[in-house]
Amino acid sequence: MRLGLLGGTFNPPHIAHLVCAQEAWAHLGLDRVLLLPVAHPPHKQSEADPGPQERLELCRLAVGDDERLGVCALEVERGGASYTADTLRALHDRSPQDELTFIVGGDMALSLPTWREPEAVLGLATLAVAERSGTGRQDISDRLAFLGAADRVAFFDMPRLDVSSSAVRARVADGRPVRYLVPGAVAERIEARGLYRPHEQVGNTSE
Repeated sequence: MRLGLLGGTFNPPHIAHLVCAQEAWAHLGLDRVLLLPVAHPPHKQSEADPGPQERLELCRLAVGDDERLGVCALEVERGGASYTADTLRALHDRSPQDELTFIVGGDMALSLPTWREPEAVLGLATLAVAERSGTGRQDISDRLAFLGAADRVAFFDMPRLDVSSSAVRARVADGRPVRYLVPGAVAERIEARGLYRPHEQVGNTSE
């Protein structure tokens, strides 16, 4: 199976995540793309994090019954900081017949040399880069050339969608609607569980 992996905090997952997964599936001939939520991101502090299990469930709701997409719980189940090389090794050991493609944005591709074991990442998976404004293919190719990545990097076009998890969280905190920025089932769970809302708005009964 040609398996795509889209990693992230997914706090929460939104439509740009799903469009990115869909475009990778369509342009790269993948059989399936899995959202891969981290347990604890190693390089950034996650704001208003409802916890890895909750984010995992939000990802499952986001993909719904789309057979092209799925969710991989490996990093959440493993816990701790998530490093791509370790995750790819675990997935390869689990299903060595799968061809892995790790999907990133242009900015993340440029940072690959600073990752833990970047050569191992490229040895275990193709790096699929969703182009974004201001980040050109040649810049990325030049940046990764010393890693011997010429035949291990693929590019695909990503429509410009100005949606981010931080913007969704801010809208929820301000009491503004987020439906159509996130899948309907995700919006419903955020509302039902009071996620991303200031404590004073969700009925603090501790006093």
